[in-house]
Amino acid sequence: MAAPTATATLNASTYSPGDQMTLTVAYGDADTRPLTVTVVVTDALGNSSAPARVTAVLDPLTVAVADDSGRTWTRVSDNGSVAVYRAVA
Repeated sequence: MAAPTATATLNASTYSPGDQMTLTVAYGDADTRPLTVTVVVTDALGNSSAPARVTAVLDPLTVAVADDSGRTWTRVSDNGSVAVYRAVA
């Protein structure tokens, strides 16, 4: 399995106390992939059901954010490849 990749950027390089900090994390994994399973049921006369589909993700990713001051980072959004977090300086 491939190792996940991540890049992180902050919206500024310096902050005053009380400033809002925005962290953007772009992430991915070369071997994470969606999987779709399709099921069709057929009886002895050859009658078939409509296809039923279910999806899953193999090797899903999670993002965890922590800094060395113990600050709480709140997730604002995450679309599966880019996550945005906010904290107060």
